[in-house]
Amino acid sequence: MNRLAKRQRFLVRYPEQGRLANAAGCWNWYETRSGRAQGEAGTIEAAIDQVCLLQPVDPERIALAGLSAGAGMAALLATRRPERFRAIAMHSGIAPGVAYSSATALMAMGGHQARAMPLAPLAAGVRLPGLLVIHGSSDLVVAPSNGAEAARSWAARIGAKPGTPRNIQRGARYPATITDYRSGRRLVASLCEVKGLGHAWSGGAAGQAYSDPKGPDASRMIWAFMVKQFARGGD
Repeated sequence: MNRLAKRQRFLVRYPEQGRLANAAGCWNWYETRSGRAQGEAGTIEAAIDQVCLLQPVDPERIALAGLSAGAGMAALLATRRPERFRAIAMHSGIAPGVAYSSATALMAMGGHQARAMPLAPLAAGVRLPGLLVIHGSSDLVVAPSNGAEAARSWAARIGAKPGTPRNIQRGARYPATITDYRSGRRLVASLCEVKGLGHAWSGGAAGQAYSDPKGPDASRMIWAFMVKQFARGGD
């Protein structure tokens, strides 16, 4: 992502969870009933505010991306403040509204609670951020059904409909099936299901935890999706 940011001239901020807040270093995205998740979301927003103060950031071109718990936190941020973010990317995560405690999060991870609860309606004049979902078919940590549910429930908020799935494969990389959800001409959500990928960043660096270098390249896919959202407002 750093190499891509340098080449394409965009800024990246990597917020990191403290081990005292979560022993595994994961965001507590599911603790919405207690308010803990919202507090962590507020901390991340403050980190974004800091970048905006110190760097020449276009406030209309701010996006979020995360893997696993990071995906859940990205979705929470976007549902709390949809007017602030133009696009989000959820890699191997769980749809917003599915879990509200550690017990319900574990159920969702196992695929036992696939359908998300209805989200609060958008305020008048607020645009829903575009959503890219990437999920591996061999994910044994977060059931693949969660990826499909994330895209479906997001699109349902404004009545976007799924198009015909299309299959892609480049070289020896894992094949993927992509389904776009549109409202008129506007691309509201895109689901990329990667066949054979486990619970790992697709196309990530070899030797790193939760990283599969075989691809396809999730970083490039995310940036390409966000560029389209920035340029055309999702249309």
